[in-house]
Formats: sequence, structure tokens, C-alpha cells
Amino acid sequence: MRTRFLLTALTVLPGCVSTATSIVKAPFQVAGKAVDWSTTSQEEADRNYGRKMRRAEAREGKERRAWQQRCRRDPDRCGPYDGYVAGRDAR
Repeated sequence: MRTRFLLTALTVLPGCVSTATSIVKAPFQVAGKAVDWSTTSQEEADRNYGRKMRRAEAREGKERRAWQQRCRRDPDRCGPYDGYVAGRDAR
């Protein structure tokens, strides 16, 4: 009788222990996911900065080409470029 009880307990208890462990770990896992979603990783920040700089450089290139075109049409009224420069703008 006693051995039958021990054998039954040994087969049922590992399932209970793993379930209890899962229940205990769940709040920490949820909190970890919330922190991951609410913060920006360094890789993501670098990617966003790179995207911002590419857009700024494209804007500068477009404005410089327009300035060069105006200078070719009317060289007397052409002064030094004073338009947008990528990387010089305030953050």
C-alpha cells in the first residue's frame, strides 16, 4: 500500500512542480516583456538614427542640386550655399 502511494506520488508530483514553477515564473516573464516593449534597444536606436541621417542627407542633396541649378541659370546672383546641411541641425 505504502509503495503504491509512493509510486503514484512520484509520477504525479513532477507535473505539479512544473505547473507551480510556471505559475510562479509567469509574472516575471510578463514584466520582462513589458520592459522590452517599452524600451528602445541600442540596435533599434542605431537603425532609427541611420534612417534619420539618410533622410537628412537626401534633403540636403536635393536642396544643393536646386541651388546649383539656380546658379547655372543666373551666376551673378549666386552666392555661397546657405541651405540645409545634414548633421548640423539641432536635435
